[in-house]
Amino acid sequence: MNALVALCHFCELHGPRTLFCTEALHPPSPSPSSLAGTAGPGDRDRDGDREGEGLTMRANSSATQRGEMCEGCRSLPASHPGFVSIDDETGIRFLSHQHPRQPQLFSVVRQACVRSLSCEVCPGREGPIFFGDEQHGFVFSHTFFIKDSLARGFQRWYSIVMVAMDRIYLINSWPFLLCHLRLTIQSLQSTALKVFDIEQGVCPQRSVRMNSVFSPAVFPHQRSGNAARSLTSLTQHPNLWASLHSSFSWLLKACGSRLTEKLLEGAPTEDTLVLIERQSEQEEEMSCWEGAEGGDSTSQRHQSESKLGLDFLCDDANLNELPGPKFRSLRHLRQVLGVAEFRQLVWHVLMGNQVIWRGADPGLIQSAFTVLKSLLPVGCVCSVPYSAQYEEAYKCNFLGLSPDVHIPTHVSSSDFSVLVDVSIERNGRICAVGEYDISALYQFTISSANTQPTDRGPTLLNKLEVALSNENLSVDVVSHCLLCLKEEWMNKVKVLFKFSKVDGRGREDTQKVLALLGATGTGEEDNVRLLKFWMTGLSKTYKSHLMTAVRGGERSPSQ
Repeated sequence: MNALVALCHFCELHGPRTLFCTEALHPPSPSPSSLAGTAGPGDRDRDGDREGEGLTMRANSSATQRGEMCEGCRSLPASHPGFVSIDDETGIRFLSHQHPRQPQLFSVVRQACVRSLSCEVCPGREGPIFFGDEQHGFVFSHTFFIKDSLARGFQRWYSIVMVAMDRIYLINSWPFLLCHLRLTIQSLQSTALKVFDIEQGVCPQRSVRMNSVFSPAVFPHQRSGNAARSLTSLTQHPNLWASLHSSFSWLLKACGSRLTEKLLEGAPTEDTLVLIERQSEQEEEMSCWEGAEGGDSTSQRHQSESKLGLDFLCDDANLNELPGPKFRSLRHLRQVLGVAEFRQLVWHVLMGNQVIWRGADPGLIQSAFTVLKSLLPVGCVCSVPYSAQYEEAYKCNFLGLSPDVHIPTHVSSSDFSVLVDVSIERNGRICAVGEYDISALYQFTISSANTQPTDRGPTLLNKLEVALSNENLSVDVVSHCLLCLKEEWMNKVKVLFKFSKVDGRGREDTQKVLALLGATGTGEEDNVRLLKFWMTGLSKTYKSHLMTAVRGGERSPSQ
Protein backbone atom coordinates (compact mmCIF):
# COMPACT_ATOMS: atom_id res chain seq x y z
CA MET A 1 0.00 0.00 0.00
CA ASN A 2 1.42 3.41 -1.00
CA ALA A 3 0.80 5.07 2.33
CA LEU A 4 2.64 6.42 5.34
CA VAL A 5 1.89 6.23 9.08
CA ALA A 6 3.09 8.88 11.53
CA LEU A 7 2.75 9.61 15.24
CA CYS A 8 2.32 13.31 15.96
CA HIS A 9 2.42 15.36 19.17
CA PHE A 10 1.26 18.85 20.15
CA CYS A 11 4.11 20.37 22.12
CA GLU A 12 3.17 23.12 24.57
CA LEU A 13 6.25 25.11 23.52
CA HIS A 14 6.69 24.39 19.81
CA GLY A 15 3.23 23.36 18.58
CA PRO A 16 2.50 20.32 16.36
CA ARG A 17 5.50 18.07 15.75
CA THR A 18 6.04 14.74 13.99
CA LEU A 19 7.50 12.20 16.42
CA PHE A 20 7.73 8.95 14.47
CA CYS A 21 7.09 7.98 10.86
CA THR A 22 6.92 4.62 9.04
CA GLU A 23 6.92 4.37 5.25
CA ALA A 24 7.03 1.50 2.77
CA LEU A 25 9.66 1.34 0.03
CA HIS A 26 8.85 -0.94 -2.88
CA PRO A 27 11.71 -2.80 -4.57
CA PRO A 28 12.81 -1.21 -7.88
CA SER A 29 12.03 -3.01 -11.11
CA PRO A 30 14.98 -5.10 -12.32
CA SER A 31 17.22 -3.32 -14.83
CA PRO A 32 19.32 -5.04 -17.52
CA SER A 33 22.49 -4.39 -15.53
CA SER A 34 21.02 -6.04 -12.43
CA LEU A 35 19.87 -9.03 -14.46
CA ALA A 36 23.40 -9.51 -15.88
CA GLY A 37 24.91 -10.31 -12.50
CA THR A 38 24.10 -10.52 -8.81
CA ALA A 39 25.51 -8.36 -6.07
CA GLY A 40 27.93 -9.97 -3.67
CA PRO A 41 27.84 -9.77 0.11
CA GLY A 42 30.18 -6.82 0.09
CA ASP A 43 27.89 -4.86 -2.20
CA ARG A 44 24.91 -5.61 -0.01
CA ASP A 45 26.79 -4.44 3.05
CA ARG A 46 27.72 -1.22 1.30
CA ASP A 47 24.11 -0.72 0.22
CA GLY A 48 22.99 -1.24 3.79
CA ASP A 49 25.57 1.27 4.99
CA ARG A 50 24.42 3.81 2.45
CA GLU A 51 20.83 3.28 3.52
CA GLY A 52 21.74 3.90 7.13
CA GLU A 53 23.75 6.95 6.15
CA GLY A 54 20.77 8.21 4.19
CA LEU A 55 18.57 8.03 7.24
CA THR A 56 21.18 9.74 9.37
CA MET A 57 21.82 12.42 6.77
CA ARG A 58 18.10 13.06 6.47
CA ALA A 59 17.86 13.47 10.21
CA ASN A 60 20.86 15.79 10.32
CA SER A 61 19.66 17.84 7.36
CA SER A 62 16.99 19.42 9.53
CA ALA A 63 19.46 20.66 12.12
CA THR A 64 17.78 24.01 12.40
CA GLN A 65 14.47 22.38 13.21
CA ARG A 66 16.08 20.01 15.69
CA GLY A 67 17.65 23.00 17.39
CA GLU A 68 14.13 24.14 18.26
CA MET A 69 13.15 20.72 19.61
CA CYS A 70 12.69 19.76 23.22
CA GLU A 71 12.59 16.24 24.64
CA GLY A 72 8.86 16.05 24.01
CA CYS A 73 9.39 16.80 20.30
CA ARG A 74 12.10 14.18 19.74
CA SER A 75 11.79 10.42 19.41
CA LEU A 76 15.08 8.99 18.12
CA PRO A 77 18.53 10.58 18.53
CA ALA A 78 20.05 12.25 15.47
CA SER A 79 22.65 9.50 15.23
CA HIS A 80 20.08 6.70 15.28
CA PRO A 81 19.82 4.99 11.85
CA GLY A 82 16.15 4.17 12.33
CA PHE A 83 14.34 0.84 12.06
CA VAL A 84 14.10 -1.35 8.97
CA SER A 85 11.89 -4.40 8.37
CA ILE A 86 11.83 -6.40 5.12
CA ASP A 87 8.85 -8.37 3.85
CA ASP A 88 10.32 -11.61 2.46
CA GLU A 89 7.28 -12.27 0.26
CA THR A 90 7.18 -8.96 -1.60
CA GLY A 91 10.61 -7.47 -0.90
CA ILE A 92 9.03 -4.29 0.49
CA ARG A 93 11.09 -2.49 3.13
CA PHE A 94 9.39 -0.66 5.99
CA LEU A 95 11.54 2.21 7.26
CA SER A 96 10.88 4.15 10.46
CA HIS A 97 12.47 7.35 11.67
CA GLN A 98 11.35 10.66 13.08
CA HIS A 99 10.85 12.18 9.62
CA PRO A 100 10.33 10.78 6.11
CA ARG A 101 13.36 10.27 3.90
CA GLN A 102 12.05 12.24 0.92
CA PRO A 103 11.66 16.04 1.14
CA GLN A 104 8.32 15.90 -0.71
CA LEU A 105 6.89 13.51 1.85
CA PHE A 106 8.31 15.60 4.68
CA SER A 107 6.15 18.59 3.74
CA VAL A 108 3.07 16.38 3.22
CA VAL A 109 3.45 14.73 6.62
CA ARG A 110 4.20 18.07 8.25
CA GLN A 111 0.97 19.56 6.89
CA ALA A 112 -1.03 16.48 7.94
CA CYS A 113 0.47 16.74 11.43
CA VAL A 114 -0.44 20.41 11.80
CA ARG A 115 -4.00 19.94 10.53
CA SER A 116 -4.64 16.84 12.65
CA LEU A 117 -3.67 18.69 15.85
CA SER A 118 -5.22 22.07 15.10
CA CYS A 119 -8.22 22.49 12.81
CA GLU A 120 -9.14 18.96 11.60
CA VAL A 121 -10.44 17.39 14.81
CA CYS A 122 -13.64 15.61 15.72
CA PRO A 123 -15.98 16.77 18.53
CA GLY A 124 -14.32 16.17 21.88
CA ARG A 125 -10.85 16.45 20.30
CA GLU A 126 -10.41 12.68 20.56
CA GLY A 127 -11.36 10.25 17.81
CA PRO A 128 -11.04 9.57 14.06
CA ILE A 129 -11.49 12.05 11.20
CA PHE A 130 -10.80 12.12 7.46
CA PHE A 131 -9.51 15.10 5.45
CA GLY A 132 -7.22 15.97 2.55
CA ASP A 133 -7.10 16.86 -1.14
CA GLU A 134 -5.59 15.63 -4.39
CA GLN A 135 -2.50 17.82 -4.10
CA HIS A 136 -1.36 17.12 -0.54
CA GLY A 137 -2.85 13.64 -0.12
CA PHE A 138 -5.68 12.29 1.97
CA VAL A 139 -5.34 11.68 5.70
CA PHE A 140 -6.98 9.34 8.18
CA SER A 141 -6.29 10.85 11.59
CA HIS A 142 -7.04 9.60 15.09
CA THR A 143 -6.35 12.04 17.93
CA PHE A 144 -6.02 10.96 21.55
CA PHE A 145 -4.72 12.06 24.97
CA ILE A 146 -1.91 10.62 27.08
CA LYS A 147 -1.88 11.14 30.85
CA ASP A 148 1.00 13.25 32.23
CA SER A 149 1.14 14.40 35.85
CA LEU A 150 3.29 17.43 34.93
CA ALA A 151 1.34 18.62 31.87
CA ARG A 152 -1.26 21.32 31.72
CA GLY A 153 -4.58 19.61 32.40
CA PHE A 154 -2.64 16.44 33.31
CA GLN A 155 -2.67 15.20 29.72
CA ARG A 156 -0.88 15.66 26.40
CA TRP A 157 -2.34 15.59 22.92
CA TYR A 158 -1.21 13.11 20.26
CA SER A 159 -2.44 11.83 16.91
CA ILE A 160 -1.72 8.94 14.57
CA VAL A 161 -2.15 9.80 10.90
CA MET A 162 -2.13 7.65 7.77
CA VAL A 163 -1.42 9.60 4.59
CA ALA A 164 -2.21 8.21 1.13
CA MET A 165 -3.00 9.55 -2.32
CA ASP A 166 -5.79 7.02 -2.95
CA ARG A 167 -8.93 8.50 -1.39
CA ILE A 168 -11.23 5.57 -2.18
CA TYR A 169 -8.80 3.00 -0.78
CA LEU A 170 -8.34 4.97 2.42
CA ILE A 171 -12.08 5.43 2.95
CA ASN A 172 -12.76 1.73 2.33
CA SER A 173 -10.08 0.91 4.92
CA TRP A 174 -11.69 3.12 7.59
CA PRO A 175 -13.18 0.27 9.73
CA PHE A 176 -9.94 -1.73 9.56
CA LEU A 177 -7.73 1.25 10.45
CA LEU A 178 -10.03 2.39 13.23
CA CYS A 179 -10.06 -1.06 14.83
CA HIS A 180 -6.29 -1.60 14.86
CA LEU A 181 -5.22 1.96 15.61
CA ARG A 182 -7.49 1.93 18.66
CA LEU A 183 -5.62 -1.11 19.92
CA THR A 184 -2.32 0.74 19.63
CA ILE A 185 -3.74 3.87 21.24
CA GLN A 186 -5.33 1.95 24.11
CA SER A 187 -2.01 0.22 24.77
CA LEU A 188 -0.21 3.57 24.97
CA GLN A 189 -2.90 5.09 27.18
CA SER A 190 -3.05 2.18 29.61
CA THR A 191 0.74 2.11 29.98
CA ALA A 192 0.92 5.87 30.55
CA LEU A 193 -1.98 5.70 33.03
CA LYS A 194 -0.02 3.29 35.23
CA VAL A 195 2.95 5.68 35.29
CA PHE A 196 0.58 8.59 35.98
CA ASP A 197 -0.98 6.83 38.96
CA ILE A 198 2.43 6.00 40.42
CA GLU A 199 3.65 9.60 40.10
CA GLN A 200 0.46 10.97 41.60
CA GLY A 201 0.78 8.59 44.49
CA VAL A 202 4.29 9.83 45.22
CA CYS A 203 3.62 13.55 44.71
CA PRO A 204 0.04 14.68 43.96
CA GLN A 205 0.43 17.56 41.53
CA ARG A 206 -3.08 18.91 41.93
CA SER A 207 -2.50 19.94 45.55
CA VAL A 208 0.96 21.31 44.69
CA ARG A 209 -0.50 23.55 41.99
CA MET A 210 -3.35 24.69 44.22
CA ASN A 211 -0.89 25.84 46.89
CA SER A 212 1.67 27.42 44.56
CA VAL A 213 1.74 31.15 43.85
CA PHE A 214 0.83 32.07 40.27
CA SER A 215 2.79 34.88 38.63
CA PRO A 216 2.40 35.83 34.95
CA ALA A 217 6.02 36.86 34.79
CA VAL A 218 7.46 33.52 35.84
CA PHE A 219 4.71 31.32 34.32
CA PRO A 220 6.60 30.60 31.01
CA HIS A 221 9.69 29.59 32.97
CA GLN A 222 7.60 27.35 35.21
CA ARG A 223 6.01 25.68 32.19
CA SER A 224 9.26 25.20 30.24
CA GLY A 225 10.54 22.55 32.59
CA ASN A 226 7.37 20.47 32.41
CA ALA A 227 6.85 20.69 28.66
CA ALA A 228 9.87 18.58 27.72
CA ARG A 229 8.73 15.09 28.76
CA SER A 230 9.06 12.53 26.01
CA LEU A 231 6.57 9.76 25.25
CA THR A 232 9.17 7.25 26.43
CA SER A 233 9.26 8.83 29.89
CA LEU A 234 5.46 9.03 30.02
CA THR A 235 5.07 5.30 29.32
CA GLN A 236 8.35 4.02 30.82
CA HIS A 237 8.55 1.69 27.82
CA PRO A 238 12.21 0.97 27.00
CA ASN A 239 11.46 -0.37 23.50
CA LEU A 240 8.62 1.98 22.65
CA TRP A 241 9.82 3.05 19.20
CA ALA A 242 10.74 -0.46 18.11
CA SER A 243 7.28 -1.59 19.18
CA LEU A 244 5.62 1.23 17.24
CA HIS A 245 7.73 0.36 14.20
CA SER A 246 6.44 -3.22 14.31
CA SER A 247 2.87 -2.06 14.76
CA PHE A 248 2.97 0.51 11.95
CA SER A 249 4.80 -1.86 9.58
CA TRP A 250 2.20 -4.57 10.12
CA LEU A 251 -0.59 -2.04 9.63
CA LEU A 252 0.82 -0.94 6.26
CA LYS A 253 1.30 -4.52 5.11
CA ALA A 254 -2.11 -5.78 6.31
CA CYS A 255 -3.99 -2.76 5.02
CA GLY A 256 -2.36 -3.14 1.62
CA SER A 257 -3.15 -6.83 1.28
CA ARG A 258 -6.73 -6.92 2.61
CA LEU A 259 -8.20 -5.17 -0.44
CA THR A 260 -7.29 -6.16 -3.98
CA GLU A 261 -8.38 -4.74 -7.30
CA LYS A 262 -10.45 -6.98 -9.55
CA LEU A 263 -10.98 -6.47 -13.26
CA LEU A 264 -14.68 -6.41 -14.08
CA GLU A 265 -16.07 -6.79 -17.58
CA GLY A 266 -18.67 -4.07 -17.81
CA ALA A 267 -20.67 -2.59 -14.95
CA PRO A 268 -20.79 -4.54 -11.66
CA THR A 269 -23.85 -6.74 -11.16
CA GLU A 270 -26.40 -6.20 -8.42
CA ASP A 271 -25.01 -9.21 -6.55
CA THR A 272 -21.55 -7.64 -6.55
CA LEU A 273 -22.85 -4.32 -5.26
CA VAL A 274 -24.87 -5.99 -2.50
CA LEU A 275 -21.89 -8.08 -1.41
CA ILE A 276 -19.71 -4.97 -1.20
CA GLU A 277 -22.34 -3.13 0.84
CA ARG A 278 -22.84 -6.01 3.25
CA GLN A 279 -19.11 -6.49 3.67
CA SER A 280 -18.75 -2.82 4.59
CA GLU A 281 -21.66 -3.04 7.02
CA GLN A 282 -20.17 -6.07 8.72
CA GLU A 283 -16.77 -4.39 9.13
CA GLU A 284 -18.42 -1.31 10.63
CA GLU A 285 -20.40 -3.47 13.07
CA MET A 286 -17.26 -5.35 14.06
CA SER A 287 -15.43 -2.11 14.80
CA CYS A 288 -18.40 -0.89 16.85
CA TRP A 289 -18.49 -4.12 18.88
CA GLU A 290 -14.81 -3.86 19.73
CA GLY A 291 -15.05 -0.21 20.74
CA ALA A 292 -18.40 -0.32 22.55
CA GLU A 293 -18.70 -0.55 26.30
CA GLY A 294 -20.90 -3.15 27.85
CA GLY A 295 -18.92 -6.35 28.12
CA ASP A 296 -18.92 -9.66 26.29
CA SER A 297 -22.66 -10.23 26.65
CA THR A 298 -23.48 -7.20 24.51
CA SER A 299 -21.03 -8.26 21.80
CA GLN A 300 -22.36 -11.80 21.76
CA ARG A 301 -25.93 -10.55 21.45
CA HIS A 302 -25.05 -8.31 18.50
CA GLN A 303 -23.09 -11.11 16.84
CA SER A 304 -25.94 -13.59 17.17
CA GLU A 305 -28.34 -11.08 15.64
CA SER A 306 -26.02 -10.24 12.77
CA LYS A 307 -25.50 -13.89 11.85
CA LEU A 308 -29.13 -13.99 10.75
CA GLY A 309 -28.28 -11.86 7.74
CA LEU A 310 -24.56 -12.36 7.11
CA ASP A 311 -24.51 -15.98 5.99
CA PHE A 312 -23.66 -14.81 2.49
CA LEU A 313 -20.05 -14.33 3.62
CA CYS A 314 -19.63 -18.06 4.23
CA ASP A 315 -17.49 -19.77 1.62
CA ASP A 316 -19.46 -22.43 -0.19
CA ALA A 317 -16.25 -24.38 -0.65
CA ASN A 318 -16.43 -25.26 3.04
CA LEU A 319 -19.33 -27.59 2.22
CA ASN A 320 -16.87 -30.02 0.71
CA GLU A 321 -15.22 -30.32 4.11
CA LEU A 322 -18.45 -31.37 5.84
CA PRO A 323 -18.79 -35.12 6.35
CA GLY A 324 -21.85 -37.03 5.16
CA PRO A 325 -24.13 -36.72 2.14
CA LYS A 326 -24.68 -33.40 0.40
CA PHE A 327 -26.66 -31.99 -2.52
CA ARG A 328 -24.30 -31.18 -5.35
CA SER A 329 -26.51 -29.15 -7.73
CA LEU A 330 -30.07 -28.18 -8.60
CA ARG A 331 -30.32 -31.19 -10.89
CA HIS A 332 -29.22 -33.48 -8.07
CA LEU A 333 -31.79 -31.95 -5.73
CA ARG A 334 -34.48 -32.43 -8.40
CA GLN A 335 -33.58 -36.08 -8.84
CA VAL A 336 -33.75 -36.75 -5.09
CA LEU A 337 -36.98 -34.88 -4.33
CA GLY A 338 -38.84 -35.69 -7.52
CA VAL A 339 -40.06 -33.39 -10.29
CA ALA A 340 -43.33 -32.27 -8.67
CA GLU A 341 -41.88 -31.77 -5.18
CA PHE A 342 -38.86 -29.93 -6.59
CA ARG A 343 -41.08 -27.53 -8.53
CA GLN A 344 -43.21 -26.86 -5.46
CA LEU A 345 -40.11 -26.11 -3.37
CA VAL A 346 -38.49 -23.85 -5.96
CA TRP A 347 -41.77 -21.99 -6.47
CA HIS A 348 -41.80 -21.05 -2.77
CA VAL A 349 -38.15 -19.95 -3.01
CA LEU A 350 -38.79 -17.67 -5.99
CA MET A 351 -41.93 -16.19 -4.42
CA GLY A 352 -40.02 -15.15 -1.29
CA ASN A 353 -41.74 -17.53 1.12
CA GLN A 354 -39.89 -18.91 4.11
CA VAL A 355 -38.26 -22.25 3.33
CA ILE A 356 -37.79 -24.41 6.44
CA TRP A 357 -35.74 -27.61 6.49
CA ARG A 358 -35.97 -29.74 9.63
CA GLY A 359 -33.60 -32.66 10.14
CA ALA A 360 -30.69 -34.11 12.09
CA ASP A 361 -27.96 -33.55 9.45
CA PRO A 362 -26.78 -29.89 9.39
CA GLY A 363 -24.43 -30.57 6.48
CA LEU A 364 -27.21 -31.88 4.29
CA ILE A 365 -29.47 -28.92 5.10
CA GLN A 366 -26.69 -26.40 4.52
CA SER A 367 -25.89 -27.96 1.15
CA ALA A 368 -29.57 -27.73 0.18
CA PHE A 369 -29.61 -24.03 1.09
CA THR A 370 -26.43 -23.43 -0.91
CA VAL A 371 -28.07 -24.96 -3.98
CA LEU A 372 -31.38 -23.14 -3.51
CA LYS A 373 -29.77 -19.75 -2.80
CA SER A 374 -28.36 -19.76 -6.34
CA LEU A 375 -31.94 -19.20 -7.56
CA LEU A 376 -32.17 -15.75 -5.97
CA PRO A 377 -30.24 -12.48 -6.10
CA VAL A 378 -27.85 -12.05 -3.18
CA GLY A 379 -29.92 -9.19 -1.79
CA CYS A 380 -32.95 -11.48 -1.41
CA VAL A 381 -31.09 -14.13 0.60
CA CYS A 382 -31.12 -14.17 4.39
CA SER A 383 -30.50 -17.58 5.94
CA VAL A 384 -29.97 -19.29 9.27
CA PRO A 385 -28.24 -22.56 8.35
CA TYR A 386 -29.08 -24.47 11.54
CA SER A 387 -30.85 -23.39 14.70
CA ALA A 388 -32.29 -24.90 17.86
CA GLN A 389 -35.31 -22.56 17.79
CA TYR A 390 -37.65 -21.14 15.21
CA GLU A 391 -36.81 -17.75 13.70
CA GLU A 392 -39.51 -15.51 12.25
CA ALA A 393 -39.82 -15.00 8.49
CA TYR A 394 -38.79 -11.35 8.66
CA LYS A 395 -35.38 -12.48 9.94
CA CYS A 396 -34.66 -15.17 7.36
CA ASN A 397 -36.19 -16.85 4.32
CA PHE A 398 -33.97 -19.96 4.65
CA LEU A 399 -34.15 -21.68 8.05
CA GLY A 400 -32.60 -24.95 9.16
CA LEU A 401 -33.94 -26.56 12.34
CA SER A 402 -33.07 -29.55 14.47
CA PRO A 403 -35.62 -32.42 14.46
CA ASP A 404 -37.16 -31.64 17.87
CA VAL A 405 -38.00 -27.99 17.12
CA HIS A 406 -41.72 -27.25 17.10
CA ILE A 407 -43.11 -25.11 14.27
CA PRO A 408 -45.59 -22.48 15.54
CA THR A 409 -49.20 -22.88 14.43
CA HIS A 410 -49.33 -19.52 12.67
CA VAL A 411 -46.38 -20.63 10.52
CA SER A 412 -47.56 -24.14 9.65
CA SER A 413 -50.97 -22.77 8.63
CA SER A 414 -49.53 -19.88 6.63
CA ASP A 415 -49.52 -19.71 2.83
CA PHE A 416 -46.11 -18.04 2.91
CA SER A 417 -43.98 -20.93 4.18
CA VAL A 418 -43.00 -24.45 3.19
CA LEU A 419 -41.61 -27.17 5.45
CA VAL A 420 -39.25 -29.96 4.38
CA ASP A 421 -38.97 -32.70 6.99
CA VAL A 422 -35.89 -34.89 6.61
CA SER A 423 -36.12 -38.29 8.29
CA ILE A 424 -33.60 -41.13 8.22
CA GLU A 425 -34.69 -44.35 6.56
CA ARG A 426 -34.62 -47.34 8.87
CA ASN A 427 -32.86 -49.48 6.29
CA GLY A 428 -30.55 -46.66 5.26
CA ARG A 429 -26.88 -46.87 6.08
CA ILE A 430 -24.36 -44.05 5.92
CA CYS A 431 -21.17 -45.18 4.25
CA ALA A 432 -17.77 -44.06 5.46
CA VAL A 433 -16.38 -43.40 1.99
CA GLY A 434 -17.64 -43.04 -1.55
CA GLU A 435 -20.76 -41.50 -3.00
CA TYR A 436 -23.96 -41.35 -0.96
CA ASP A 437 -27.37 -42.34 -2.24
CA ILE A 438 -29.38 -39.65 -0.47
CA SER A 439 -32.73 -41.02 -1.62
CA ALA A 440 -31.89 -44.34 0.08
CA LEU A 441 -30.66 -42.69 3.27
CA TYR A 442 -33.34 -40.07 3.86
CA GLN A 443 -37.03 -39.53 3.30
CA PHE A 444 -38.20 -36.02 2.41
CA THR A 445 -41.70 -34.80 3.22
CA ILE A 446 -42.76 -31.40 1.84
CA SER A 447 -45.78 -29.69 3.36
CA SER A 448 -47.36 -26.27 2.92
CA ALA A 449 -50.74 -24.68 3.57
CA ASN A 450 -50.53 -22.92 0.21
CA THR A 451 -53.14 -24.31 -2.21
CA GLN A 452 -52.23 -22.11 -5.16
CA PRO A 453 -51.21 -24.15 -8.23
CA THR A 454 -47.48 -24.02 -8.98
CA ASP A 455 -47.57 -25.50 -12.49
CA ARG A 456 -48.24 -22.23 -14.35
CA GLY A 457 -45.35 -20.01 -13.50
CA PRO A 458 -43.29 -18.06 -13.01
CA THR A 459 -41.68 -17.95 -16.45
CA LEU A 460 -38.18 -18.19 -14.96
CA LEU A 461 -39.08 -21.49 -13.31
CA ASN A 462 -40.52 -22.89 -16.52
CA LYS A 463 -37.35 -22.10 -18.45
CA LEU A 464 -35.18 -23.48 -15.65
CA GLU A 465 -37.02 -26.79 -15.66
CA VAL A 466 -36.52 -27.11 -19.41
CA ALA A 467 -32.77 -26.73 -18.89
CA LEU A 468 -32.70 -29.16 -15.96
CA SER A 469 -34.65 -31.83 -17.81
CA ASN A 470 -32.28 -31.69 -20.80
CA GLU A 471 -29.66 -34.31 -19.98
CA ASN A 472 -27.47 -33.11 -22.83
CA LEU A 473 -26.70 -29.97 -20.83
CA SER A 474 -24.00 -30.34 -18.20
CA VAL A 475 -24.27 -28.90 -14.68
CA ASP A 476 -21.97 -25.99 -15.59
CA VAL A 477 -24.10 -25.12 -18.63
CA VAL A 478 -27.25 -25.15 -16.49
CA SER A 479 -25.53 -22.86 -13.97
CA HIS A 480 -24.68 -20.36 -16.70
CA CYS A 481 -28.22 -20.63 -18.02
CA LEU A 482 -29.57 -19.80 -14.56
CA LEU A 483 -27.16 -16.86 -14.29
CA CYS A 484 -28.46 -15.44 -17.58
CA LEU A 485 -32.07 -15.91 -16.48
CA LYS A 486 -31.40 -14.10 -13.22
CA GLU A 487 -29.72 -11.19 -15.01
CA GLU A 488 -32.65 -10.99 -17.44
CA TRP A 489 -35.22 -10.79 -14.67
CA MET A 490 -33.11 -8.43 -12.55
CA ASN A 491 -33.12 -6.02 -15.50
CA LYS A 492 -36.91 -6.30 -15.57
CA VAL A 493 -36.97 -5.61 -11.84
CA LYS A 494 -34.92 -2.44 -12.37
CA VAL A 495 -37.28 -1.20 -15.05
CA LEU A 496 -40.34 -1.90 -12.89
CA PHE A 497 -38.76 -0.24 -9.85
CA LYS A 498 -37.85 2.86 -11.83
CA PHE A 499 -41.31 3.05 -13.38
CA SER A 500 -43.49 2.33 -10.34
CA LYS A 501 -41.48 3.39 -7.30
CA VAL A 502 -39.34 6.25 -8.55
CA ASP A 503 -41.57 7.80 -11.21
CA GLY A 504 -44.79 6.99 -9.31
CA ARG A 505 -46.83 5.84 -12.31
CA GLY A 506 -50.36 4.49 -11.99
CA ARG A 507 -51.61 0.91 -12.15
CA GLU A 508 -52.66 1.08 -15.79
CA ASP A 509 -49.26 2.31 -16.93
CA THR A 510 -47.58 -0.33 -14.79
CA GLN A 511 -49.68 -3.03 -16.45
CA LYS A 512 -48.49 -1.83 -19.86
CA VAL A 513 -44.88 -2.01 -18.72
CA LEU A 514 -45.42 -5.57 -17.44
CA ALA A 515 -46.77 -6.54 -20.85
CA LEU A 516 -43.77 -4.93 -22.49
CA LEU A 517 -41.42 -6.87 -20.17
CA GLY A 518 -43.11 -10.16 -21.03
CA ALA A 519 -44.42 -10.71 -17.51
CA THR A 520 -48.09 -11.03 -18.50
CA GLY A 521 -49.98 -13.99 -19.88
CA THR A 522 -49.54 -17.48 -18.44
CA GLY A 523 -48.30 -17.27 -14.89
CA GLU A 524 -48.74 -13.48 -14.76
CA GLU A 525 -49.56 -13.47 -11.05
CA ASP A 526 -46.44 -15.44 -10.21
CA ASN A 527 -44.29 -13.22 -12.45
CA VAL A 528 -45.51 -10.04 -10.77
CA ARG A 529 -45.01 -11.54 -7.34
CA LEU A 530 -41.45 -12.56 -8.27
CA LEU A 531 -40.65 -9.08 -9.57
CA LYS A 532 -41.93 -7.43 -6.39
CA PHE A 533 -39.95 -9.80 -4.18
CA TRP A 534 -36.77 -9.29 -6.18
CA MET A 535 -37.14 -5.52 -5.80
CA THR A 536 -36.11 -5.99 -2.17
CA GLY A 537 -32.77 -7.35 -3.41
CA LEU A 538 -31.73 -4.20 -5.26
CA SER A 539 -28.60 -2.60 -3.90
CA LYS A 540 -28.68 0.67 -1.97
CA THR A 541 -26.19 2.05 -4.48
CA TYR A 542 -28.57 1.51 -7.38
CA LYS A 543 -31.57 2.93 -5.52
CA SER A 544 -29.70 6.05 -4.42
CA HIS A 545 -28.37 6.50 -7.95
CA LEU A 546 -31.92 6.46 -9.35
CA MET A 547 -33.23 8.88 -6.73
CA THR A 548 -30.32 11.27 -7.33
CA ALA A 549 -30.89 11.16 -11.08
CA VAL A 550 -34.60 11.88 -10.66
CA ARG A 551 -34.00 14.81 -8.29
CA GLY A 552 -31.41 16.23 -10.64
CA GLY A 553 -33.88 15.98 -13.53
CA GLU A 554 -36.54 17.76 -11.50
CA ARG A 555 -34.23 20.65 -10.66
CA SER A 556 -32.81 21.17 -14.14
CA PRO A 557 -35.98 22.67 -15.77
CA SER A 558 -36.33 25.30 -13.03
CA GLN A 559 -32.70 26.24 -13.37
